[in-house]
Amino acid sequence: MNRPAVRDFALLLLRIVLGVVFVARGYQHWFGTGMRAFGSELSKAGVPQPQVSAYLAGTVELIAGTFIIIGLLTTIAASILVLLTLAAGYFVHLDNGFFADTSGVEYPLVLAASLFMIVVFGTGRASLDGVLTRD
Repeated sequence: MNRPAVRDFALLLLRIVLGVVFVARGYQHWFGTGMRAFGSELSKAGVPQPQVSAYLAGTVELIAGTFIIIGLLTTIAASILVLLTLAAGYFVHLDNGFFADTSGVEYPLVLAASLFMIVVFGTGRASLDGVLTRD
């Protein structure tokens, strides 16, 4: 079943869920735990330049997550988030094993694979990208 309306709805649903996850995570880093605490966590995990990385990650999560929700520059935003998520998986989660309950790589892998689906298949027609590129 490869109906365009079903495909567009599936991509819209995927974009909304992923976008909300990243906006919520970025919001938490900025306004919940705060950037100092987030930077401290990154430092303990061995992330290079932890304070700079914290600000960069929190900002990218907020902005790229918003772009994914509204469907603007979506494949670019998803590509950037794939790289950010894989970096987090490597630096923060890899030493913790596989499963999410031990902060392992399971969750970052699911996020990265989901984002990659958007990179490969695009945004669908229910997006600003879709509206702006229609003939």
